Amino acid sequence: MTQGTNPDTGEPVASTTPTELKARIDDGEDVFILDARSEDDFEEWRIGGESVEIVNYPYFQLLDGIPEDLHEALPDDRRITVLCAKGGSSELVAEHLEAEGYEVDHLERGMKGWARIYEYQELDAAGDVTVAQYQRPSSGCLAYLVVSDGEAAVVDPLRAFADEYVRDAKALGADLTYALDTHVHADHISGIRDLSAGTDTTAVLPEAAADRGVDYDADFATVEDGETLSLGDTEIEVVHTPGHTTGMTAYRVGDVLFTGDGLFTESVARPDLEDPEAARDAARTLYESLTERVLSLPDETVVAPAHFSDAATPADDGTYTAELGDLEARMDALSMDEAEFVEFIVADMPPQPANYEEIIAANLGRQSPDDETAFELELGPNNCAASEDALTN
Repeated sequence: MTQGTNPDTGEPVASTTPTELKARIDDGEDVFILDARSEDDFEEWRIGGESVEIVNYPYFQLLDGIPEDLHEALPDDRRITVLCAKGGSSELVAEHLEAEGYEVDHLERGMKGWARIYEYQELDAAGDVTVAQYQRPSSGCLAYLVVSDGEAAVVDPLRAFADEYVRDAKALGADLTYALDTHVHADHISGIRDLSAGTDTTAVLPEAAADRGVDYDADFATVEDGETLSLGDTEIEVVHTPGHTTGMTAYRVGDVLFTGDGLFTESVARPDLEDPEAARDAARTLYESLTERVLSLPDETVVAPAHFSDAATPADDGTYTAELGDLEARMDALSMDEAEFVEFIVADMPPQPANYEEIIAANLGRQSPDDETAFELELGPNNCAASEDALTN
C-alpha cells in the first residue's frame, strides 16, 4: 500500500504493482516511465520494451520540485509511472507531479519489486514431456521445469524462487526429483541446495563444475559427459559443452537442449568470467563445443538457454527458445571459422555481471549470504553473453 499523499488534496498518490506494469507493457500499451534512480543505476539496467518511453532524472535533483527541463520531457496526455530503487523516493516525485497536474502513479517496491516478477510458460515443442520455462524479465534469467510420469527436474533454478518450482511440480502431479545446474553461475544465486534441503530432491552439478572447488554443506551428485539420468518415462542426457566455463554442461531431453550459458537465441557465451586471463583459450574451447557438440545435433533440436536479452524475440509459444537449424542459419557467429570466431568473441565483451565474484563465491559454497543479501546481489542484468552486435543476419 502506498503511504504518500498529494500535499494539495491529502489523497494517496496512486501506485501500480510490478505485475500490473508488466501487463501494460506486454499488451503494447504506450508506457511512459520516469526513472528517478542515479544515472549509473539507470545505465546498468532499466525497464524496456517496444512501447516503453523512459526518461532518467535522478531523485536528488527533484527534492524541491520538477525542473523546467524535465517538464519539457514529460507528456501531458498520458499516465507517467515513476520508479526508483525500492519504491520510497518515487512516491515523493509522484506527489510533486500530481500536484502540478500530471496523471501519475509510482511503481510499488521499485526495481526491487520488478525483480520479483517470475513468469511460467510451457514449451509447445516438448512432446510427451511437459517442459516449462521460467522467465525473469528484470535480469533475463531463464530456468526450466521438466515433468514426466510423476517425476520432475528443474534446470538452473534460482534460490529466490525455489518454492515456485516445488509448487508447480506438484500442480503437474509430480515430485521434484532433481535440481540441476548447467555450471557455476555468475549472475544469480543457485537454488539447487535449497531445493534438496530436507527433501528427496537430488542436487546435481557437472563434475567439471564441481572441480572448480565446490564446497557445499549439503550432499550433491555429479554427472559427466554421456551419462543419463532417468526421469519418469524419459531421460536427461548430459552433454559437456565447455567454453563459457570449464564446467559448462548442456542437458538434453528428447528434442530439447538446455544449453545453459553456452548458446542463446540471440548470441553465444562470453568466455571470461571464470578466468579473464584465459578468455582467448576459452573462446577456442567454446568454438569446439558449439561446432562439435551442439551443431552436430538435428536442426529440429530446440535450444532452451539460461538467459535472454532485449535483443531476443520470443517464439510463437511465448518462450525464449529457437530451433537449432534456425539459429545456425541466422547467427553469424555459428558460421565463422575458429580464428574469426575467437577474435569476434574477445574483441568487444560487455561489462561483467554485477557482483559476479560474490555470486560465484556463494555458488561455490565459499560464502553463505542470507536470503535478502542473496537477492540484492543478483539485482541487475546478467551480461553472460558475448556482444550482440553483428551476431545475427
